[in-house]
Order: sequence, then C-alpha cells, then structure tokens
Amino acid sequence: MAIPEAQLETWSHQGAIQGSSTTYNAVKNLLEAKSTPYADRNYQIFLQGSYGNDTNIYSESDVDVVILMKDCFYSGLEGLSDVEKEAWKSAHNDATYTYTTFKKNVLSVLNAAYGKDVEAGDKAIMIDAGGSRRKTDVIASVEFRRYYKFNGFQDQSYEEGICFFNSAGERIANYPKQHSANLTRVHQSSCGWLKPMVRIWKNMRTKLVSDGVIKAGLAPSYYIEGLLYNVPAEKFGGSYADSFVNVFNWIQKEADKNKLVCANEQYYLLRDNAHTCWPQANCDEFLEAVAQLWKGWVASP
Repeated sequence: MAIPEAQLETWSHQGAIQGSSTTYNAVKNLLEAKSTPYADRNYQIFLQGSYGNDTNIYSESDVDVVILMKDCFYSGLEGLSDVEKEAWKSAHNDATYTYTTFKKNVLSVLNAAYGKDVEAGDKAIMIDAGGSRRKTDVIASVEFRRYYKFNGFQDQSYEEGICFFNSAGERIANYPKQHSANLTRVHQSSCGWLKPMVRIWKNMRTKLVSDGVIKAGLAPSYYIEGLLYNVPAEKFGGSYADSFVNVFNWIQKEADKNKLVCANEQYYLLRDNAHTCWPQANCDEFLEAVAQLWKGWVASP
C-alpha cells in the first residue's frame, strides 16, 4: 500500500519557525556585540541548514549559524597552472589574524554568555537548548576561494565559499550561500514543489530512523536536499504521491548517479571518503529503505 496523500501532505509542512527565529536573532545579536574581540573585523553572520533553507520539519529544531571572517582567507589553487600558482604566491602575504584566533574569540563570547551550555564539537560550537532557546550550532569560519584563474588582482576568477577545520585539523570547505540560492531557484522552477518534497523525504528518513530501519546519520538533510536538487523540474507536480513516484523513479532508473551534484554545484553528491560528499552505500541503503516504506506502508492504528 502506498503512503496516502493525506500523510504526505502532513509531512510536506515546514516545522515551527518562531522559536528558531528568536534563537537565531539572540545568538546573532550576541555575536555582533561591540564588545567582542573581533568587533573591528570584517565579518558576516548568516543561517545555513534546514531552517535557513526553509526545509526544516517538525522533528528538526536546530539552528545552524555561520559567522564568517573575511579579513583572511584560505585558497584552493588546484585549478591554476604552475605559472598562475607562482603569481598568486607572489601577490599574497600570510594573514596576521588567523582562523585559530578567530574561533577562540567566538568561543569565548559564547562561553561568557551561555557557560556550561556551550561545547566545542568536532566542527561546530554547540549551544544546548535552554528555556525558549533552540539547540544551536555555530560554525566559526573564514572565507575560502577556489581559484580558476589568477594573473594578478585585475585578472582573477574564483568561487567564494567558507572553510573551517575539524578537531583533527582537516580543512573543510563548503558553499552554503550557493546551496541556499540554488535550492530556491530550483524550487521556483518546480512551481513550488521541491521544498515540500524535500520535507516529505526528510520525514520519511525520520520515521525510518525512529522505526530502527536505518541508523541516525545515514541520510543527513544536506544530502537529501542535494539528491532532490538534481531531479528535473517536470518530475514534480500533480500530487505529492505523483511527485514522489516520479522523483524516486528518476533517481533510480534515469539518473547517472556518478554525475549528481550537491546543491551548491561545487562538489559531486556521491563519493566515498570525502567530507563534503555522501557515501554511495549510504545513499543506496536509504533509497532501498524509502522504497520499502512506500510499498509496505501501514497506517497507525
């Protein structure tokens, strides 16, 4: 028995946003205070993740905040020729205000405000929920530039993203602004179907985890968004059931999975042993579980 349209419609709804909005504004105002150690630096604060992309579901209440330092940057020079690499090295000096110092400063601000509710995790600084505050992850990051050309400051080309380091010291570069903008663009081209369908798939994921069918963390929201981002706009529409079947069949029967990209269009979606990619086996396991949930649906008594 397929999942009824009424259940899919329920799953399509966005989770509550008032608490998330209040939490974000409180954290943002704290990080923007004139008393912070980096107050005179060039930085930006913005949302990423499900709440920031309007794809959050009721079981997701986390707020993902990025504070981006733009006074220094890291570079990806793999796309440059040897001559361009030398030109780039000759034109740049090492920064005096570093990522390590910036993250320590951000952590000190959060610790002063939230005390024991703050923990420095592998990638993000985590703030536990408390009172009306939602659980919050703060990513302290610096600008990242993936260069495509460099012949001097007047003749250069690069894609701007963010980067940060995990606890093992590994640099992770990502492109949350491109992810958000691209997701919204495709949502609009699908006549408003994409984001509700993402929420349906994420609710299916949540049920599969709750039922013990798949492990938590097998299908992160970021990758579900990326998976459906690749689906042609004409596969959406009619009804939620029609959309699900058409989207699922395209992914399984028509897509060249090796060419699927993340919504930021800077990385392939499915690759093994990469911080920014979804392992193929995890994706396959998730899709098989989704298929079985669809085929074997049994309504709650």
